[in-house]
Amino acid sequence: MTQIISYLTFNGNCREAMVFYQACLGGELSFQTVGDSPVSGQMPLQMREFVLHSELTKGSLKLMATDMAPENGVSRGNGVSMYLQCEDEATCRSCFEKLSAGGKTTQALTDTFWGALFGHLTDKYGNQWMLSFDKSNLKK
Repeated sequence: MTQIISYLTFNGNCREAMVFYQACLGGELSFQTVGDSPVSGQMPLQMREFVLHSELTKGSLKLMATDMAPENGVSRGNGVSMYLQCEDEATCRSCFEKLSAGGKTTQALTDTFWGALFGHLTDKYGNQWMLSFDKSNLKK
């Protein structure tokens, strides 16, 4: 199956952010630091603790991230959001509450005309999230 996986880039706080996302979403989390990689000897000493690759996995959910920002750093825009399609309403509400902690709610969770519970937020790391639970699944 082909899928889209969100890959986030951070300015040195990848580990902190991914631990936060794991606390919000659950799942298994893995890290590979620059120092634990084959490129370790080619990198400056101060980069050895940077996260080269991180992966959070829970069922079909996968989120990847790194600290390997370009030389000019990371700039956040509004062109990318993570869309979290939740399996039930309780999960949707719980994840929304946790992800919005320290961030900004741009649209509170609301019942929509298309039959979903939907909300939008920017988390404390500047990443945008859309959370949805399709209430029409309850009728099936």
